[in-house]
Amino acid sequence: MGKQKEIFIAFFRSGMLGFGGGPSTIPLVHKEVVETYKMMTDEEFSDVLSIGNTLPGPIATKMAGYIGYRVGGWLGLVNAMIATVLPTVLLMILLLASLNQIRDFDFVKGMTNGVVPIVAVMLGVLTWDFLKKSKKSLGWVKGTVILVASAVSMILFHIHPGIVIGVLLLLALFLPIKKEGKAEGKEVGKEEGAK
Repeated sequence: MGKQKEIFIAFFRSGMLGFGGGPSTIPLVHKEVVETYKMMTDEEFSDVLSIGNTLPGPIATKMAGYIGYRVGGWLGLVNAMIATVLPTVLLMILLLASLNQIRDFDFVKGMTNGVVPIVAVMLGVLTWDFLKKSKKSLGWVKGTVILVASAVSMILFHIHPGIVIGVLLLLALFLPIKKEGKAEGKEVGKEEGAK
């Protein structure tokens, strides 16, 4: 039950504090899943995020469903989904019922506006972490080319991020990969020939 408790707390906190929609919950889920409870590594989280963005539906529930299933099986899936969705749905019902009475209050407007910069910082930190991992795995040149091509596709041509990610996954699947072992073998052969 300890594992199920961790799943529930991780996604409950992410769901309750993720103001501003699905993308704003990503750094929070990352914090809980990777850093606090160590349910997966940074690389595994990046894979979940990439695949999740190629599929339809809200990213928060897709991530909760997959990570919950992976960590705790079918019970973990249901647990994570409930922890993500149910509290916010109940709050929505409660707030919408009283919205007419409180929506003009300054503190309500201030709460919404005040959270936006914090979400921007969280997304910026997560983006910087992804850039560092990209540099480590691809190098600056390939990483920058993919970064610029993705930004141009999404910002200038308004191509959906899921399509961009899908194209990159297909390219990674079908483009030839240099095998380090093969290259090392050739170098060893050259050295032996020189002797």
